[in-house]
Amino acid sequence: MLLELTPDQEVFREATARFLADRVPPEVIRRLRADPAGFSPDYWSAGAELGWTSLLAREEHGGGPIGDAALVDLSILAHEFGARAAPGPLASANVVAHALSTWGGEAHTAAVEAVLSGESLATCALGEPATPGEPAGIRVQVRADGGDVVLDGTARPVESAAGAGHILVTARVAGAAGLAQVLVPTAAPGVTVTPMRTVDLTRRFFAVGFDGVRLPADAVVGEFGEAGEQVERQLQVALALSCAESVGAMQTAFDLTVKWAFERYSFGRPLASYQELKHRFADMKTWLEASHAISDKATAAVDAGAPEAAELASAAKAYIGDYGTELAQDCVQIHGGIGVTFEHDLHFYLRRVTLNRALHGTPASHRARVTGIFENLKEQA
Repeated sequence: MLLELTPDQEVFREATARFLADRVPPEVIRRLRADPAGFSPDYWSAGAELGWTSLLAREEHGGGPIGDAALVDLSILAHEFGARAAPGPLASANVVAHALSTWGGEAHTAAVEAVLSGESLATCALGEPATPGEPAGIRVQVRADGGDVVLDGTARPVESAAGAGHILVTARVAGAAGLAQVLVPTAAPGVTVTPMRTVDLTRRFFAVGFDGVRLPADAVVGEFGEAGEQVERQLQVALALSCAESVGAMQTAFDLTVKWAFERYSFGRPLASYQELKHRFADMKTWLEASHAISDKATAAVDAGAPEAAELASAAKAYIGDYGTELAQDCVQIHGGIGVTFEHDLHFYLRRVTLNRALHGTPASHRARVTGIFENLKEQA
């Protein structure tokens, strides 16, 4: 993060950094490997009290930004999460809070307030992007049936689904081209949650099945069959937060490796003095600074609702997805044998950038998405 923080933003960042250092230091993260949820409920509720879930929500629901740009404020938090490989569905929970507060009606007031307070955890199933404005990989269908809606299909991967009270599900409308979003209680009849495997030590993902899940029509968030724009907006928010988190992890991995290279001696010289390593560090520093810059630019564009927001979000995801893993792998190689041990902290950050690379579309799919945006602009010209 290259932004110059305001005093209020710096206070927020420092409070979060102190909290994470105290509650989830590296030795705790190692122990959480065997935890079914990846974190404790009191950890998440305490984070909610610090403002982790409320920045993108409206003031009438108890939310609001620190300054003038809510997503920029939240990206500061995401950066700290990445820098410490912290647990918790930060992006997913905030996407739900944002969606319910922005497009939800009175029927969702209690749910959004519970999410903001940390009393209840919520997560989302957005699908993955394909062409601009049309998420792909959506395997859930929804149909209207009298005064109800009925969902069938499977959503995957869904973060922290087993511990969530609600899942915001993006579904294709049966027999139509439109999308709808439905807030589904995980306790509803017909909902099944199956664990999936992940490389990250603390983040948990699940396949969520919907077998004739029947809910009242007021479970729909936004307009039924016309949720395309709101889903696109939510996807951009998720991409911006994922990129900020990955850059935080890249920064920590790089800093650890530079420190190691100056402290480790070979043939009477620090490793950092060798020309080959100098060249590799120069490459990594270039990737790191570019990742900071494109992440910040994309976040600001998404926050402002700029016309280029979709393009920048996908460009950031593609660039950081590729060079984040490249940087982390180089850091492991420079550390030598100790870099591949479980006892060293470096793998926390390699795991985090590797996971984030795969979420919400691969770098290749986002390069195709940027290409599609350019093609659309040509046709309109």
